[in-house]
Amino acid sequence: MNTPEPGLPMVVPAAGLPARVRIHEVGARDGLQNEKATVPTAVKAEFVRRLAATGLTTIEATSFVHPKWVPQLADAEELYPAVADLPVELPVLVPNERGLDRALALGARRVAVFASATESFARANLNRTVDEALAMFEPVVSRAKAADVHVRGYLSMCFGDPWEGAVPVPQVVRVCRALLDMGCDELSLGDTIGVATPGHVTALLTALTEADVPVSALGVHFHDTYGQALSNTLAALQRGVTTVDASAGGLGGCPYAKSATGNLATEDLVWMLRGLGIDTGVDLGRLVATSVWMAAHLGRTSPSRTVRALSHQES
Repeated sequence: MNTPEPGLPMVVPAAGLPARVRIHEVGARDGLQNEKATVPTAVKAEFVRRLAATGLTTIEATSFVHPKWVPQLADAEELYPAVADLPVELPVLVPNERGLDRALALGARRVAVFASATESFARANLNRTVDEALAMFEPVVSRAKAADVHVRGYLSMCFGDPWEGAVPVPQVVRVCRALLDMGCDELSLGDTIGVATPGHVTALLTALTEADVPVSALGVHFHDTYGQALSNTLAALQRGVTTVDASAGGLGGCPYAKSATGNLATEDLVWMLRGLGIDTGVDLGRLVATSVWMAAHLGRTSPSRTVRALSHQES
């Protein structure tokens, strides 16, 4: 137990938790794609650079979707080269083979596909059934792997769906297994509308382990609709997960799920992990300053409780 530095929690380790967690920062992509106003490319690039300066090692840069669907990220071809020199991993989202072509042309080495555990969301997001979407991703994953590119499989609606309600665990396991069998290197389990609770998280991770899905291949992506994101994260850590998605300042939601609120704030996550003695390599002070800077560009205060507490922002 260590005396805390000013602005940092006391370190009190807990048994059964990983020594280090890799934060998969999604603010520049998942966060900014939900902004009503388009953020200038130069501001986005500076945001990514400032995030890299905090010690984050994985920063999702942008998405190569058609500009018609996500106009906020229509500048992917301009943004990616502006940050490609950074000494960090810069994954990008690719919805199909055309998106993969665009990403590979710019030298991207890490890509992600975005699947759904439910039929309703697959229809709303991709205008396909779950199996049709998986079939669309198969050549994307195959071609990426042939180019020696790391592939992440996002799986949305793992815990609840706004149209279908609670999502059966076996249904999620089936799609996870299909993505891994397809060749994905890593899966991100998404609580897209923020309805998960720790017991549900534990049950899903247990079922995945029983289905021979290695916990080392899993990351978690929690939204904080009901204030459960940190408790759900802790439950995942207790099951051996060491990759956690988070968004600087708590930016983001989901354009196809109206009840979804912001992602787990990276600062709130770092505060908890720091207090547990878990290494992230992230400088919390720099991270808070970065989120305050971005919040000013967006014209509002950050929803992150840690950002508000450490920067004295008013809600």
